[in-house]
Amino acid sequence: MRKRPINTGITRFLKDERFIEWKLLPSAELDKYWKDILQRNPKKREDFEQAERYFRDIIQFSLPVLPQEKKLEAMKCLKQSLRARNRRRVILRNVSVAVASVALFIASLFYFQHATDKPGGEPAFHDNYIVGNELDSENILFISGNKTATFQGNVDIKMQDDKTARVKSERAKEVEISMEEHAMNKLIVPHGKRSEVVLADGTHVWLNSGSTLEFPSTFSGDKREVSLTGEMYVEVASDSKKRFVVHASGYDINVHGTKFNVSAYSGVPSHVVLVEGSVGLQAEETREVILSPNEQAIYSTTTGTFETREVDVLAYTSWKEGYLTFDDTPVTEVLKQIERYYNLSFNLDDTVSFKGVTCTGKIILSENLDNVMTTLSLISGTEYERENRAIYIYKK
Repeated sequence: MRKRPINTGITRFLKDERFIEWKLLPSAELDKYWKDILQRNPKKREDFEQAERYFRDIIQFSLPVLPQEKKLEAMKCLKQSLRARNRRRVILRNVSVAVASVALFIASLFYFQHATDKPGGEPAFHDNYIVGNELDSENILFISGNKTATFQGNVDIKMQDDKTARVKSERAKEVEISMEEHAMNKLIVPHGKRSEVVLADGTHVWLNSGSTLEFPSTFSGDKREVSLTGEMYVEVASDSKKRFVVHASGYDINVHGTKFNVSAYSGVPSHVVLVEGSVGLQAEETREVILSPNEQAIYSTTTGTFETREVDVLAYTSWKEGYLTFDDTPVTEVLKQIERYYNLSFNLDDTVSFKGVTCTGKIILSENLDNVMTTLSLISGTEYERENRAIYIYKK
């Protein structure tokens, strides 16, 4: 049976100079350009996304096997070509230069492959590099009933006795929001942002990037209940008559005046680390597991059970103080934390050659991403390059 040809809508993108440059060297200008194109032409989105998939397959699976240093030379060769062309500000009248850019990239790889005496069999191109991208910033959302407030910067929220919330934002004046009495409020903190919340009972919550917290305006009944997706550090206000309950993914945390950290992100093992006091963890139809200070419980979604162990709690709570600590931690695990904190996206699915690369030390969560990446390089024995909004990490 004959292969079905790629439709012309897809090929237009694959031959477009701006599209190729955007895929190879992302930038804020090109991000905006393509976002505007798709907003004006929504019917082109399907072809656009298909073209992205074709391009990814070409880059990841159709390139020759090369030693790491040769691949870096080829990548630099292409970057220099594109930068030189940008400096000349050439106005293209056809797609020949665009196609030549990709041809140069592939030809360079073949050249460096045949120029080396090393035999083949090494990992593919994308196995030797971890590639990341800076993503567009999203706003924090504070939802109460049918009211939604948006904030560009990190926020501090304090619940008041009169069922209002005072919100301080980094980039706006303090505001007061009226809450609906019986509605659950929802605070959505995207990647790249953080928030602090003082609940109606005085409980203090630090909410990490990529997290959602649901909580009431006031606590009634015999329980104080909140729900979490993501990560938070909590200092629970003591109240012997009303136990504090956190509903995480698949289990509940029962507490009475304590300090603990809970991480319940989607797609990764959920865990609780106790700093002070005592907490009980219970999944459906299982016996409650009691944690003591300096213990961690890791929840298994497969068995519905908890595995407990002693840990250094600082490694799990230091994020709220503005730094991360690591002890022989796989670099891929470190990058997962960094991508949430700084709103980045790393290709961590195919990183075989980074399997033995670990980090030991401290990373200050600076506002300057280059400071963070430089520290990561030092404590992991890797190197990195930034090109506009793209980040390339490779082993020394």
